[in-house]
Amino acid sequence: MELGLKGKVAVITGGTEGIGKAAAFLFAAEGANVAICARNQERLDSVSAALGKDHLAVQADIGTKDGVEKFIAAVVKRYGRLDILVNNAGTSMRGKFLEVDDAQWQSDLDLKVFGAIRCMRLAIPHMQKQGGGRIINIAIVNAKTPAAESMPTSISRAAGMAITKSLSKEFARDNILVNTVCIGKIKSGQHERRSAKEGITADVYYQREAKGIPMGRFGEAEEAAAAIVFLCSDAASYVTGTNINLDGGASGTL
Repeated sequence: MELGLKGKVAVITGGTEGIGKAAAFLFAAEGANVAICARNQERLDSVSAALGKDHLAVQADIGTKDGVEKFIAAVVKRYGRLDILVNNAGTSMRGKFLEVDDAQWQSDLDLKVFGAIRCMRLAIPHMQKQGGGRIINIAIVNAKTPAAESMPTSISRAAGMAITKSLSKEFARDNILVNTVCIGKIKSGQHERRSAKEGITADVYYQREAKGIPMGRFGEAEEAAAAIVFLCSDAASYVTGTNINLDGGASGTL
């Protein structure tokens, strides 16, 4: 199927591992120009080399105003346009409510909520000028049904879902489609670092943590990337303001 992504400019925050990295390579395979950012220069260099010289990699902290402005300005300078924005940057931060301090709350909100807001605020005018665009906000299934000791991540991700719904209505007439992908347990460097801290292999960790998932396994980053790329394609031209659960059937809600 022709997805209509050739020549499009796809911007991905947090694009050096996991879902962001997989999405970057899939967009590139579909002929899009890909721009990624991350804080870690070593991982950024590695992914940039694999993507090739036609793509853009910028070291930037999306949790800061300056970082967002630096990244989006570099994209516009390089390509002169911006068609797709995937707000993927984020980490899993959770703990007992009485033990999560102000600094942890602020850090999480700066990265996942304000980072996305600032990126969209800069990207949308470019999309309006060119007659449309796509925005994908990455959230988690626990944003719908927060568990105990799941803050601040479940709260910041729930805010992202609310932003998706509101912006999808506000900018639909500009042909700017805004959707959310809510992920469950997806294989990533973050999980592998946790397994290493426990002194077990990633495979053992994934098997143990997959209990309770109806499909009996963690998802692959490439499976999440496929959903993201679909929502940005011509095949999803009438889809906006919605959410796709990508969790192997684990969520208790639609």
